[in-house]
Amino acid sequence: MKLFNAVLGATALAAISLFSAQAGAAGYPERQITMVVPFAAGGPTDTVARLVAESMSKDLGQQIVVENVGGAGGTLGAGRVAAAEADGYTVLLHHIGMATSATLYRKLAYDTLNAFEYVGLVTDVPMTIVARKDMEATDLKGLVEYAKANADKVTVANAGIGAASHLCGMLFMSAIQTPLVTVPYKGTGPAMTDLLGGQVDIMCDQTTNTTKQIQGGTIKAYAVTSPERLSIFKDLPTVKEAGLESMTVGIWHGIYTPKGTPAEINERLSKSLQGALKDENIVKRFAELGTAPSPEADATPAALKAKLETEIARWKPIIESAGQYAD
Repeated sequence: MKLFNAVLGATALAAISLFSAQAGAAGYPERQITMVVPFAAGGPTDTVARLVAESMSKDLGQQIVVENVGGAGGTLGAGRVAAAEADGYTVLLHHIGMATSATLYRKLAYDTLNAFEYVGLVTDVPMTIVARKDMEATDLKGLVEYAKANADKVTVANAGIGAASHLCGMLFMSAIQTPLVTVPYKGTGPAMTDLLGGQVDIMCDQTTNTTKQIQGGTIKAYAVTSPERLSIFKDLPTVKEAGLESMTVGIWHGIYTPKGTPAEINERLSKSLQGALKDENIVKRFAELGTAPSPEADATPAALKAKLETEIARWKPIIESAGQYAD
């Protein structure tokens, strides 16, 4: 009888818990949502997040507040969301670093693939290979030749280990099979400032961070890493055209929730994301930044999960070959 009562009690508790979760999901959202961006305010990923958060807020009827939790290549912010309550009120917007951190950091406080639920892909931002304004090379072929001939003194700036510019810089060195002098900074701003001032030679970063400088002629651009030329840089060749096809890459961004977040909440967020990515303002602003919203088929939980799995497998050998770990 005691066993029966215990089983009955456990079953009742489980039913109540399930009912509470379903009820919470049905009324979601009932209050403000926090979107954690694991990088500094004003950077490329922060720009994307704030545009998306504004549009999704209108659809959800509750404000999404962006909170910047930078540090450790994005893993501090990701770790915070992994440990948050799985109620849909704390979400993560992260870029390709979500995949690369699985190898860059040999000791993570969370399991990259299994500590999160998936909402959907947001955008895939092209990268640009740029250099100081007075760089001697006139095209990418010349830049590669210059870098190889001066490998011990050519400097490649990045915004810190795990940043998009760091990953792209590693990919560049892998593509030309030449290690160069890497110079990490604490953020995209300081790295770009020194490139503008000529203190460093080369940088590979997202169009969301380099477009204004390229258009203003304050840095020299050599190629874009997208499969096709960009409408805002019609005269700038792709890396494939310039002979570095292995550098074709984009800095994709996705939205995640803590593991255990009800499927109904993730689907609600996904539908809101899909609507936001059709917002005329976002389409326009993304275009000005050299990117475009992800298509509806990619702004789904399944598409984001598949992307993360594929990208972890792609970057693992590149990072291991470079031997550059964050811990």
